[in-house]
Amino acid sequence: MDLTLKNVTKNFGGLRAVGDVSFTVPDRSIYGLIGPNGAGKTTVFNLVTGVYKHDEGSIHLGKTDLRPLKPAEIARAGIARTFQNIRLFGQLTVIENLLVACEIDKKASLLSSVLRTKVHYEDESSMRDRALELLGVFDLAHTAEEPSTSLSYGNQRRLEIARAMMLKPKVLLLDEPAAGMNYGEAEGLKKQIRWLRDTFDLTVVLVEHNMQVVMGVCEEIHVLDHGETIAHGTPDQIRNDPAVLAAYLGEEADGTATLASDADAKAPSAKGDEASAKEPGAKGDEASTKGDEASAKGDEASAKGDEASAKDAKGDERGGKAGEGSS
Repeated sequence: MDLTLKNVTKNFGGLRAVGDVSFTVPDRSIYGLIGPNGAGKTTVFNLVTGVYKHDEGSIHLGKTDLRPLKPAEIARAGIARTFQNIRLFGQLTVIENLLVACEIDKKASLLSSVLRTKVHYEDESSMRDRALELLGVFDLAHTAEEPSTSLSYGNQRRLEIARAMMLKPKVLLLDEPAAGMNYGEAEGLKKQIRWLRDTFDLTVVLVEHNMQVVMGVCEEIHVLDHGETIAHGTPDQIRNDPAVLAAYLGEEADGTATLASDADAKAPSAKGDEASAKEPGAKGDEASTKGDEASAKGDEASAKGDEASAKDAKGDERGGKAGEGSS
């Protein structure tokens, strides 16, 4: 179902964090929400999930008005999210971090859990099976019993996405999921996002600064700056939009610059590898060889100097003996 924001505004005292923002995320689409730091992207996520309540406008999931709902009720309605800063339970294992997200889907009552009835064990078994399935999807099954803090930064990001998927959402909000990932990990994330959308019939909304991911996976992109909409369109349209370039580069674009694409992301690494393979390293090796030769010649000269000193000492000794003979 569609997620629709219409004329949404949020003020914090005298600061307008989000101003008159409107867009519709189509069902089963991958939708990008981008903008410079402080543009209001995470605030929009907080408004959609009920962390904040908007001052003006409306937010609907299908026909459901989200404003009166509490965050837990919004999660039950079908919206799940990850966070810009990783929020895992460090004292729990990897699989336990997923199981905590299953409470809204449990059939067993509190009494059934206390008495350990059949319904309780059926709940536990089905939740664990689903958790292991999702860990397998994100290549984390082998870490199931390890502490969540033992995972690398990129794997902690994947674990957060897996935890959000435990809620069986209709709309998945991903807040900078590629942060801390290298090029290969980001490429893998793009494939996982597409696979999740196609396999689970999801709508995905992506906040991300990594243009390699945004331009490579999003079908539509909405751009914010200082809490207001400055552009909306396809990746190709956004990549060349003067207002977007000005927001990111801090000046009016001259029409020659574009936001990074997949090809741009690959190029720096390739050029860096080519540069490192060229002459500087060879010249450094040549200089090192010459230095070794100079050191060897120095040692040879030092040895000759020591030999000359020995000869002088012998000469002095003979001179001394000759002096004694004449006396």
